[in-house]
Formats: sequence, structure tokens, C-alpha cells
Amino acid sequence: MSSADEILDIVDENDQVVGQSPRGAAYARGLRHRCAFIQVRDAAGRLFVHRRTPTKLVFPSLYDMWVGGVVGAGETYDDAALREAEEELGVSGLPSPEFLFKFLYDDGAGQTWWSAVYEVRCDLPVNPQAEEVAWHDFLPEEEVERRLSQWEWVPDGLDAYERLRAHRAAG
Repeated sequence: MSSADEILDIVDENDQVVGQSPRGAAYARGLRHRCAFIQVRDAAGRLFVHRRTPTKLVFPSLYDMWVGGVVGAGETYDDAALREAEEELGVSGLPSPEFLFKFLYDDGAGQTWWSAVYEVRCDLPVNPQAEEVAWHDFLPEEEVERRLSQWEWVPDGLDAYERLRAHRAAG
């Protein structure tokens, strides 16, 4: 089964399930669904950053400071966060990511999804999926900040990053 055929829960503006759809159709029709964003830090506190492969359905070849992805039909955000983090990092035995907050992403052009934001520490050696990750590294947060204006980032990831900074500042 291709990722476009994966079944997603379709949700309303209150994150209540109103139907289901294959992922490809949900993207094409702008149907609101659910995603999990996981910020990964290594033992030194550096952020996992990667560049998406050109074959990704959404935001191909762009940089991202999150791992994660869509929440499957009937799956919880928490389960999706752990599954996606382990899949994208190529690890097994990761601690459960810690939930931080949730927000509705809407780009104003038909792409909208509920986004649950998590963080996790990964002390395991990573081996990211070649189908999903073209390049990766753990970077100090100061370097990520410098790269924000230099690299082309996924827009939902940038939004989540700004919201996380505001969330932490509000303490």
C-alpha cells in the first residue's frame, strides 16, 4: 500500500472525527486531518534536522526540524507520535514522546490539519528512512536559528517551531 492509500480520520474545526479518506484524496481535496510533530534532541541537546526526499507527497525536498506525520484512522496522537518518531529516525525502543500542546494549522490555501506537538530525547544511533529523509544531522539550536532564513523549511514545521517558542516563553 502506498502512503497515498493510507486511511486517515477526517476531522472538523474542533478535532472531532467526521469521516475517513485515503491520504492522497485528503490532500488533494484539502480535507482536515491529524498530524503529530515531534522535536527530537540528542543527549547533547542538539535538534534533529533533516531534508525531506523529493518523493514526499507534501513539501518535497524542504528542510524540517521535526519528525512526525499523519495520524492514521483510529490511531491516537500519542501512538502516532511514537510510531512516526521511531519510523523516521530508524530506531526502536524510543521513550514515549512528551505531549506539549495542539494547534490547528491552516495555510489559508486549502491545507489544514490538527497538529499535536511533542518532544523526545533520542540517545540511540539514528538510521533515518531513505524514502523519507535525504539528509539529516543533529544541530545546535543556535545553528537552526541561523538557518531559518537560509534554508527553505516546511511551512507547517516553521509554524509549529514558532508556536513552541511562544509556548516555552509563556512557561
